[in-house]
Amino acid sequence: MIGAYLAKEMGAGFLGGMVAGLIAGVVVKQLKRIKLPIALKTLGSIFIYPLVGTFITGGIIVWGIGGPIAAVMNGLTGWLSGLGDVGKVPLASILGAMTAFDMGGPVNKVATLFAQTQVDTLPYLMGGVGVAICTPPIGMGIATLLAPKKYNAEEKEAGKAAILMGCVGIAEGAIPFAANDPLRVIPSLIVGAVVGNIIPFLTGVLNHAPWGGLIVLPVVEGRIWYFISVLVGGFVTAIMVNLLKKNNMDDAVVKAVEEDDLDEITFDDL
Repeated sequence: MIGAYLAKEMGAGFLGGMVAGLIAGVVVKQLKRIKLPIALKTLGSIFIYPLVGTFITGGIIVWGIGGPIAAVMNGLTGWLSGLGDVGKVPLASILGAMTAFDMGGPVNKVATLFAQTQVDTLPYLMGGVGVAICTPPIGMGIATLLAPKKYNAEEKEAGKAAILMGCVGIAEGAIPFAANDPLRVIPSLIVGAVVGNIIPFLTGVLNHAPWGGLIVLPVVEGRIWYFISVLVGGFVTAIMVNLLKKNNMDDAVVKAVEEDDLDEITFDDL
């Protein structure tokens, strides 16, 4: 927590906070390799590891990687700010791709924060990004409904939750699908978000809330196009990922075992 706070104070943002957490875990793990006298073992857990670990982690952030990470974050933000004159379609494509790429991760945060900080002056940015935030989970939820045979039981359940998460602007609902099949899912998420982001940019949708999903509809100008954009982006993601995916064989194998019909399962299926 202290490492993340120091990263924030240095301008390293969300990415710095993530790195601080990883560093803290590695540092404490290495400290615990040091053999302590029996009399100090209890003291190690409640005092030495937390205190020394915090000092080391904080030092690495302040005097090591904090500055470079802040420079990267500022560079990305500055690059996005300089794209104002490239045209709405290229800008929408870049923001949509970044928003969907890591579903709430550091790249997503750079794009969304760029749009959120300008919601008062350039609300059309959130008009598109608000859609790109929710198309990944909604798209994967739709995908499980359109082609249930391509997903296992856990993914089907995750698909229902993903639609709800997308409606309230939580992009992380698509993470379970991306973790299981990143090569097929992530490109599909990006394409759907790009399409979903371009439509509001071209139709003049304005989102006056620094958030996304359908939950912001009350403060959106151009609600119909906003809603259409969410549907189009979601269906583009769903159709693309389903075209790329093969049928999931987990349920088929279980069913065959239950029916004692393993001969129906071919080598190619497995």
